[in-house]
Amino acid sequence: MRLKNKVAIITGATSGIGKATALLFADQGADLVLTGRRPSLGKAVETDCMQKGVRCVFVEADHTKEEDCQRVVDVALKEFNRIDILFNNAGIVTKGTADTTTEEVWQDTLNINVTAVWRMCKLVIPQMKKQGGGVIVNNGSDWSVVAGKNAFPYIMSKGAIGMMTKAMALDHARENIRVNAICPGDTFVDRWMEKGYFEGSDPVTMEEAIKESSEYIPMGRFGKPDEIANAVLFLASDDSSFVTGHLLLVDGGNTAQ
Repeated sequence: MRLKNKVAIITGATSGIGKATALLFADQGADLVLTGRRPSLGKAVETDCMQKGVRCVFVEADHTKEEDCQRVVDVALKEFNRIDILFNNAGIVTKGTADTTTEEVWQDTLNINVTAVWRMCKLVIPQMKKQGGGVIVNNGSDWSVVAGKNAFPYIMSKGAIGMMTKAMALDHARENIRVNAICPGDTFVDRWMEKGYFEGSDPVTMEEAIKESSEYIPMGRFGKPDEIANAVLFLASDDSSFVTGHLLLVDGGNTAQ
């Protein structure tokens, strides 16, 4: 029960890493405010968390909208009167090179992967100061520290998350607010199966994913959402009480090559 008596906001909690983290946090005793744009899935995760004996509220929210971000924080304070942990997980994956990236894709990527993260941090930091501290975990990527091909807008956004995390960690270290980033490598999530997840790409099959991962990831496979969630728990809990400004790579050895 490493998060007992803690209140956590998890954005993008309807599937994948966000859902896995919500369920793990519930197992560890945290009360939760979960967000997402798919209410049917969000309500299902809410129910699963409450069955573990914690309080949980799902808020349908689009974090590209300032008013939605404010509403999430307002709900957290109304329901629980404090915010101990923020996991900025919501995001999108976009592909292309600098010259093929459209204005629309550029703005969409910035809005959800960068601006929304800053906006949520800006909203919770005053409350964390007021209550004497807190923890922020941003969802970066192994592409926060190295680059790759044909994913220019996404890599740009995740590089920004790396520097945003370090800058906020320095600014708020003396206020007992720790800021770190989880940096997953390729993680097999259920949304990969949905057409359009990779900007118009066809759905990815399990067989294709296994074959692709075995060819370039040193551990020979993609990560699992539960494995990423365990690393988020480490950064969110007192187990990492002397860790701030850190980008924690969970990538099967990909960036060690």
